[in-house]
Amino acid sequence: MLFWVPVAGFSLLLIYNTIPYFSFERNFSFIEERSLLFESSMYNLCFYIHIAAGALCIGTALIQFSRYLMKKSTALHRFSGKIYVFVVLFLGAPTGLYMSFFAKGSFLERALFMFMAGWWFITTLYGLSTIHKRNVIAHKVWMMRSYAMAMTAVSFRVYHIIFYLLDWGHLENYELSLWISVVGNMLFAEWIIWKQSRNYLKSFSI
Repeated sequence: MLFWVPVAGFSLLLIYNTIPYFSFERNFSFIEERSLLFESSMYNLCFYIHIAAGALCIGTALIQFSRYLMKKSTALHRFSGKIYVFVVLFLGAPTGLYMSFFAKGSFLERALFMFMAGWWFITTLYGLSTIHKRNVIAHKVWMMRSYAMAMTAVSFRVYHIIFYLLDWGHLENYELSLWISVVGNMLFAEWIIWKQSRNYLKSFSI
């Protein structure tokens, strides 16, 4: 509860904050900073697809990792999982990769965004292929990694607020928040996988 309550809260807050963008007005700081990019119809299309895909992925992922819902309705788990996989593979990751070439920051930040899009795609694809092979354990492992990438959108904003309150400069705040959210989420996912694997192995030794 100590983990999932804030995760769910921040996830729903992110989804809520995404909705105003679909007024298609231009008075948002993200859009104003990239006004020249938004002159491109391709960038416009990718941006709106990407934020809608991100919100949908984060929302469906909350259903995916709910043990209560998994026990109550396997059909709901499968249905939401299909939505998540489709959105990541065909909408979220491809548009994220395109937008990464125009990301703010240095080449390293753009490269990090490229990595995020690629790793999100790969982990989700492996999650799909392993469940088709009925390898449930491997499926859970790869979907945890996929979810860690999806949640960078949430963790980035949390770190960004913290560093803003600490009076960090805008660009330094942006770059540090980005790196910590990506690397931190990946390490946290691997820690959970390791911990659950150890508990799983212990159950056989008892």
